[in-house]
Amino acid sequence: MRFRWILVCVALFVTACSGTQSAPAADAPTDGASNDGASTLHEMPDHSAHAMGEDGPYDARFIDSMIIHHRGAVEMAQEALEKAERPELKQMAQAIIDAQNTEIDQMRAWREEWYPGEGISAGIGMDMGAMVVPDDASIPYDVRWSEAMIEHHLGAVSMAKDALEKSSREEIKELARTIIQTQEAEIAQMRVWLTNP
Repeated sequence: MRFRWILVCVALFVTACSGTQSAPAADAPTDGASNDGASTLHEMPDHSAHAMGEDGPYDARFIDSMIIHHRGAVEMAQEALEKAERPELKQMAQAIIDAQNTEIDQMRAWREEWYPGEGISAGIGMDMGAMVVPDDASIPYDVRWSEAMIEHHLGAVSMAKDALEKSSREEIKELARTIIQTQEAEIAQMRVWLTNP
């Protein structure tokens, strides 16, 4: 119970702060890049009416969690475009950026349409997996990236499977199926690369 109240208080604080910030410009970039490493919560829609607790609608909480999760993948993939050595890995990184930015845009639109005025929720409370690539320079970057992205993808797959059971909207279930299919295929490919780094 105490943990639940902490989550609610954090959500209320974030919502209160977002109400005092200027809205992003209409032509602001939506590629998932972070200018200053700030929390990805600030990339969420501005729902300043009130925060949503752990008992809010499941689909809203799923969207909030998956947007943050996708932002993490996009940032990791953007880093790989600069640091990876394998052309195939860079190609996968670009595919992740393209696919997950599209999904973020779709989820944001659903959030605005289905839950107007609802504050940021506490999410669905699942392990998201790795959100950054480790800095251990003794291990080749491509290996570190692949291992971190596999863990990250496994988090998304778990969240998507949860949505297949609990979501009340067919749109969310279809997105969940797409996430599972796409990311399980990418996991399989990265595991092959790890056997031949």
